[in-house]
Amino acid sequence: MPKLRPGVVSVILVNFKGVNDTIEAINHLNGVDWPNSQLEIIVVENASGDESEALLRAAHPTVRIVVSPTNVGFAGGCNLGVARSTGEFLAFLNNDAKPDRAWIRAAMSQFAQSPAIGAVASKVVDWDGNSVDFVGAALTWFGMGYKPLTAEPLPAREIPAHDVLFGTGSAMFVRRSVFEELEGFDERFFMFFEDVDLGWRLNLRGWRYVYEPKSIAFHKHHASMSSFGSFKETYLLERNALFALYKNLGAESLAEALPAAMALSVRRGVAKGHLDSTALDIRKKSQDGESEMTVSKESAASLFAIDQFVEALPGLKKSRDLVQNSRLVSDSRLWRLFGLTDAPSFQNDYYLAGYESIVTAFDVTEAPSSTRVLLVTGDPIGSKMAGPAIRAWNIALALSKTSTVTLVTLSGAEPLSAPFDIVHVPAGDNRAFAKLESWADVIIFQGHAMAVFDALRRTKKIVIADIYDPMHLEQLEQGRGLAQPLWDKQVADATDILNEQLLRGDFFLCASERQRHFYLGQLAALGRVNPANYASDPDLNGLIDVVPFGLDETPPKHVRNVLKSVVAGIGAEDKVLLWSGGLYNWFDPKTLIRAVTRLAEKRPNVRLFFQGTKHPHPGVPEMAIVAESRQLSSELGVLDKNVFFNASWVDYADRQNYLTESDAGVSTHFSHVETTFSFRTRVLDYLWAELPMVLTKGDYFAELVEVEKLGIVVDAGDEAQLADALERVLFDEVFIAEVKANIHRVREDFFWRNTLEPLVSFVESAHHAPDRLAGGRAGTTGESMTVRPRRRVKKHGLRHDLGLVVFYLRNGGLPLAMRKVRNRLGRKR
Repeated sequence: MPKLRPGVVSVILVNFKGVNDTIEAINHLNGVDWPNSQLEIIVVENASGDESEALLRAAHPTVRIVVSPTNVGFAGGCNLGVARSTGEFLAFLNNDAKPDRAWIRAAMSQFAQSPAIGAVASKVVDWDGNSVDFVGAALTWFGMGYKPLTAEPLPAREIPAHDVLFGTGSAMFVRRSVFEELEGFDERFFMFFEDVDLGWRLNLRGWRYVYEPKSIAFHKHHASMSSFGSFKETYLLERNALFALYKNLGAESLAEALPAAMALSVRRGVAKGHLDSTALDIRKKSQDGESEMTVSKESAASLFAIDQFVEALPGLKKSRDLVQNSRLVSDSRLWRLFGLTDAPSFQNDYYLAGYESIVTAFDVTEAPSSTRVLLVTGDPIGSKMAGPAIRAWNIALALSKTSTVTLVTLSGAEPLSAPFDIVHVPAGDNRAFAKLESWADVIIFQGHAMAVFDALRRTKKIVIADIYDPMHLEQLEQGRGLAQPLWDKQVADATDILNEQLLRGDFFLCASERQRHFYLGQLAALGRVNPANYASDPDLNGLIDVVPFGLDETPPKHVRNVLKSVVAGIGAEDKVLLWSGGLYNWFDPKTLIRAVTRLAEKRPNVRLFFQGTKHPHPGVPEMAIVAESRQLSSELGVLDKNVFFNASWVDYADRQNYLTESDAGVSTHFSHVETTFSFRTRVLDYLWAELPMVLTKGDYFAELVEVEKLGIVVDAGDEAQLADALERVLFDEVFIAEVKANIHRVREDFFWRNTLEPLVSFVESAHHAPDRLAGGRAGTTGESMTVRPRRRVKKHGLRHDLGLVVFYLRNGGLPLAMRKVRNRLGRKR
């Protein structure tokens, strides 16, 4: 197997009797905005039976040519090309397509956003760039993938990046690690829907497939199947749709969809061949004695497709077992990516009558029942996110695998692609929030949401309060510099807000056992530790559980230089000490600055970098300690020499570059009750990057670092002790190696999939706390939410037409919607 080359993009083209197009595609690839050293072009010559190989070698002698002795189809050809490639990322491009100059770079920018993005779908247009080929994906309930808006003029308004079920095989990108874990394209498909099947499997495994409109390719459309006959295309489409449906749909959904899809395939074949399916009825005596009848190949295609599905069942069963046993995402969660599933795909009165009979008899057109989760954070959602928003984002990611999630921010949101909806509702907009409250089954919130939305205070839905940040203890420090009456009020207000949450919540999330014990005391004082809650849950984990902040399983990767040899005063060989996260009044950066100044006299190449000074939340002002720390650094003569302050906040996706260029992490604070019950999320960044760390004694992480030997813990305010500790974590290589090994072992406990498990489990069987039920009694386990019944909505007539108008308005704008209305009215005349 060729050696993997990190950062390299391998572009695979499959050539079958189209060598001139292939040569042209390669010419365009050589002009993309991507370094030649990170680009690999592989052409699979798929048994064209002509001079393709010789012509390709003559035109592009440096391109790797892989020759297949037989035609293995598009799926097999792509797999063969991947097997001979070396890139970390795989790009698939039809040989009759040409990439835009930014085709690769735009896709790579999406991958850089998150390791959860497993594939990127390009925007594909016609050769002249005037009409749509692919700007999104959809799937019928009977397994046929399709591309909405195909052949329509390009929408006046760009369709933004969004998650899709699949990308078109004519232009798409996949992480190599993901492609290999999925075992590539399923070669049984040969051609058609192999890209649908790959994307479907990718989504089921929990990766995201993102459409990126700036990654553009132009496609000629030669209609390569025309020479073989449309009936062969029909055969492949019918067969492969059943393949995809059987492999990927969950057991409950498949039980309804598979017999309905097979019945519809037969109906479609009968309709296309204009057959009279009553011809063999015993009452039709005119045909008695005739043993043969003429059936068109279009009709036979459906029959043969079903028979070949039966023939392939033993192998498909093994594949289905693998897909279903490894899936992480529910059918109900993926339904949002299916688009308009109720699409007949063929217009014929006889066929449509049968279609309506089938979808009325079988429950196949409505989304499977799903828990609707409303998640509320007070922080902005975007490229720059602080702790609460990061936590809310990862909770939404985890829950969206099995539930339908809407993430609400009270402070604004940037356009981001996500497997859930993101909505900005300003604090106090009760009308907008009330609609969301009515929609939800479960409401999870952070911060002050209950205090600013009447609907949340009055809701009868299941309520989960995320109280990982003890706000009343935080206000003891944050308000210290205020006049006494104002300080008293801030602490009292925060306590009242938290008490209301503890009285009204069904389930509570805290960050550590320390916090849990603290909150149990507060819950007991409010009467929530009572017989009703205790009877079936004596440890009360069903009322409050530990759900710490987490970290990504994919280690940070250095993508670009941000500190060393970039920030003036920080050289390539300097030792960088990182203060990750914000700088707030309850921390003690001054002792740290003095300790670094002391250490710099002995080790002049030590550098301290404060990563965050201006909080991304517009309502959080720069705290006084920031200016005081700059002033002290200036007075000591170390500002911009040994001590550096970032002017703003680091983008969430960019923080990995700061971490990987640093040599150790640090967090110093004063000794007080806020510290005792705090959970410093910045320390998780140090665990993620395997950075040895120095922490002040007193909080949860200091205890963990000391017990597990993840760094050094020092007394609060001890400048000399701190300087010695910093020297050891930066310069003692034996100690550093030991610490890194310990961190590697411990950090798995903090992967999001582990930390969020209690929350995910609760939502799967969400219920009210027993004492919050009307007339709650000891011995009850809580009332579960009511599952909404599904019902068939007929996709013909006025209601269906209005739904289509909304769809086209959203995706193509007013001109497309008007054109579709005119066309549909024309067909009805």
